[in-house]
Amino acid sequence: MAWSTRQLAEMAGTTVKSVRYYHQLGLLEEPERLSNGYKQYEVRHLVRLLQITRLTDLGVPLAQIQAVGGAGDDPDAALRVLDSELETTIERLQRVRGELALILQHRAPVDLPAGFGEVGGHLSDADRALVMIWSRVFDEPAMDDLRTILRDEPRTSDDDAFDALPADADRATRRRLGAALAPGMGRLFEQYPWLADPGGHAEHGSATSTATVGAAVTELYNQAQLEVLYRAYLVSAGKDDDLAVLEAALDAAEGAEGVAPSPAPAPAPASAPEHDPRTRP
Repeated sequence: MAWSTRQLAEMAGTTVKSVRYYHQLGLLEEPERLSNGYKQYEVRHLVRLLQITRLTDLGVPLAQIQAVGGAGDDPDAALRVLDSELETTIERLQRVRGELALILQHRAPVDLPAGFGEVGGHLSDADRALVMIWSRVFDEPAMDDLRTILRDEPRTSDDDAFDALPADADRATRRRLGAALAPGMGRLFEQYPWLADPGGHAEHGSATSTATVGAAVTELYNQAQLEVLYRAYLVSAGKDDDLAVLEAALDAAEGAEGVAPSPAPAPAPASAPEHDPRTRP
């Protein structure tokens, strides 16, 4: 009995394209051709093709099929490796399903890092982007603390006001909002001391992590919001002298312009955290 390529593929439950690909990979020997140029497959070809399709059904990658071998070979070692890989894949898929369930339940943004679907539904676009960057910059213990903060810290109307703060907000509003956010910020720094110096949790070195998150904060939040964060930090840390310097700088800027300028907070001192000091995106 002899079969053409199409007949062989149909017998094995696969496609002509797959048969030809197995030839290219050296997994399936090519048969001799008749005088008319047509291939004529024999039983041994069908048996080998059935072996290949069975192994692929079991999830064996094509690159490993040769290692598993044909009849008479001992495939135990290769199959144990495959079983371990499948176990890892199943665990990953189960974690993904759990994440999807939380995302659907809480209608959370899908771009949040793993584990934040349950706690990140209320985040603004800027806060969500910052959390994403945090997840690539800081280690898992730091992200665990952030998840705890987002879960346990109640959201207030001041948080909403901060998110909605326009870049041209007046100084009185900026001053009031900075003072309002300061107690919560101080409480977080007290509860999580590493927030003031996060280098110990940096995945890519303190300097790189600080520069990355600092650049992100500067780009994600407008000047009024940045000034509010700086004010909140100064108030929470009791840095009255630095706060006075900020006010004097703003007075001088207003005097020079003759009008109230766009908020332009003075640079934070070296001891101030370079990331979002709220730590409550």
